[in-house]
This record gives sequence, structure tokens and C-alpha cells, in this order.
Amino acid sequence: MALRRLSAFRPQPRRVTTSARVRAIPPTVFTRMSALAASTGAVNLGQGFPDTDGPSTVVDEAVRALRNGHNQYAPGPGTADLRRAIAAHQWAHYGITLDPDTEVVVTTGATEAIAAALLGLVDPGDEVIALEPFYDSYAAMTAFAGGVLKGVTLQAPDFRLDPAALEAAVTKRTKVLLVNTPHNPTGTVLGREELEAIARIAVAHDLVVVTDEVYEHLAYSGHEHVPLATLPGMAERTITLSSVGKSFSLTGWKVGWATGAAELVNAVLGAKQWLSFTSGAPLQPAVAWALEHERAWPASLAGELEARRDLLCDGLDALGLPTRRPEGTYFAVSDISGLGWDDGLSFCLALPERAGVVAIPLQGFYAEGSREGQQLVRWAFCKQPAVLEEALRRLGAVDLRP
Repeated sequence: MALRRLSAFRPQPRRVTTSARVRAIPPTVFTRMSALAASTGAVNLGQGFPDTDGPSTVVDEAVRALRNGHNQYAPGPGTADLRRAIAAHQWAHYGITLDPDTEVVVTTGATEAIAAALLGLVDPGDEVIALEPFYDSYAAMTAFAGGVLKGVTLQAPDFRLDPAALEAAVTKRTKVLLVNTPHNPTGTVLGREELEAIARIAVAHDLVVVTDEVYEHLAYSGHEHVPLATLPGMAERTITLSSVGKSFSLTGWKVGWATGAAELVNAVLGAKQWLSFTSGAPLQPAVAWALEHERAWPASLAGELEARRDLLCDGLDALGLPTRRPEGTYFAVSDISGLGWDDGLSFCLALPERAGVVAIPLQGFYAEGSREGQQLVRWAFCKQPAVLEEALRRLGAVDLRP
């Protein structure tokens, strides 16, 4: 009888436990497209990671740190040696003076730096203006902070900033300008006049500027990366983010940093301490060594990537995919509208099975509800020339129309 009574208590379906904030944000497109690459054996020109490692000397330093006891928690703001090396890097390259004790914080890659900056600076209802198309974590972390993301579009095919559009987007609720240069995904390197316009608007409206400069050393011939913090009136209102990943082809290390005025860095640290607190203890001495002893390596990498950019862009143009030659970063953008597809997502979902190549649709890099970028597709050229040649061969062997 007791058993019969117990059997009457059937388990009820559990309520949905995922938070509304997570449910409201779609999974990153990179996970979906990389899974397609793996399942189809496609050449992955979607996710931006190199297929060769950075300097072996830097890897050796990490091994040495592992064997010499750097395996426990590092200080929350980062090791003193790495913070000093980051400050020295900013001075050597840009003439920026920083106090490594109060104006530098080490993060778990630039992605955590973005998250910590937005969580540390944005209150619910605050507006964040970003240049779109934008890296998808910008939208996710603005939403997590309770902010409202507004996009100012870099219009195809040139992807240049319209200062009037940026000025028009600012309201009394705007608190943060989120700027990325060299720009992912378009490859635009903002010129001095564009940066001066951003600075003028930021000063006039008393805005904080968060600059994502992870591709700082990957600007190509005829183009120069100029940090916004070096412009008049910007040092005290700019938090600059970067990392070792792109400059030294060590993307999996996830060691990044934020630099700027002590008040802004403290806001980042205030949020970061509740995210990772610290990470990569044996990697931090190696990154410090890279910044101090391998300063020429990123320039050499940029030269190699520029040649690969040309290889890919020339090949795509020849296949009837008009492709803008990027000024920096890992990425080139093609317009597929001439092929007859409705949008880039449909094209990219079909491409692995049809041609054995993976690319990324740009439409997910715009603010919610935007109709911009429907016809645009991003390709990564941070791969060995043989890989790029194989991808072009596969694309050229099939009919790319719907």
C-alpha cells in the first residue's frame, strides 16, 4: 500500500532554470560554424585563430614558469612584472605613460576585459554606442550589465565612420562609446580624422570611451594604428583593452589587459575580481617576456598576414565574390548579393556541405533588429597559404549560386 502511495508522486517537469538574460542572447555564431567545420571536414575560415603558434621563445618561458613554481594564484590585478611590461609597451609604442600599480590590470583575455569594463561602468538603462558591425560579446555584455546597445553603422563597402551619425546617436542616457580599431569584422583602421571626431564627441558629451585594440599591431601598409588615449582630452576618459593573443599568435592563452586612468582601471578591476579574479599564472611571466624581448615579432607577423590577405582577396575576387581589402586584422569581407542568395547566413550554412569551406555571416554582428549586413560574409586569412589556396580551390570547384 505504501509503495502504491509513493508511486502516485510522479516527478513533475522542472521549470526552465536558465536566466532570462541568457535566454535573450543567442549562442555565438562562432560555435555553430566551427561545429559545422568539424562535422563536415571543411576548411575553417570562420573563427579567427591562427593555425601556427607564436614565438617558440615565449612558449619556452611559459614552460620555465610552470616548472619554477608559478602554478598558484597570481595577484588579482596581475603579476607586477607583467603590469610593468604592459606599461613599458604602451610607452615604447605610443608614448603613453602609465603607473603599473594603479593604471594597468591583467584580464583573462580581452573578452573578459570587455565584460569587466561594461559591468564596471554601465548601470541599468545606460546607453552604450558601438561601431557596427561589432564583435558579438559587445551586445551580450551590454545586456548583462542592463545597458542599452546602440549601433552606429560603418557603411559598406568602405566601412568608414560618419561623425554626424555618431553625434546624432548620443543622448542624455549615453555613457559609453565602445570603439574597436583595427576593426573586427570589417578590417577598417580608423584614421586620425575619424578618431579626432570620436574624441570631440566624447569630450563634448562627457562620455567614457572603451577602446578594443586587440589588433593594434596588425595594421597593414599605408595604415597606422593610433590609440584614442593619445588624443587631446582622452587619456582621462579612455580605457584601452588589448591582449597577447592576436599580436603574438597565442589566442588560446587568454591573457589580456586594460589600461587607463586609475579610476577607470579600478572600475574594471572591481568587476573582474568577481569574474575570474585571476588566471594564467604561469603564462603571465611569459607574456611579460614577450612584450619586453620579442617586440619585433608582431611586425613580422603583420607582414606575413598582409601577403595572405592579398592571396585570399585576389582569389575571392576572381571567383565573383567582391571582397574589400582590409586595412588590418585577420578578416576580409565579401558581398555575396551578386550570387543570388537571400542572406549571408543561408550562404554560410550551405557552404560547408557544398564547397567544404566555412565562413561567418556578418548579419549577427549588428544591433538587434538591424537589416544591415545581410549580404556580407567574413573570411579569416590568419591561416597558412596552403590552407587558403585549398579553400579557394574548393570554392572554385562548385557553383556558388543558390
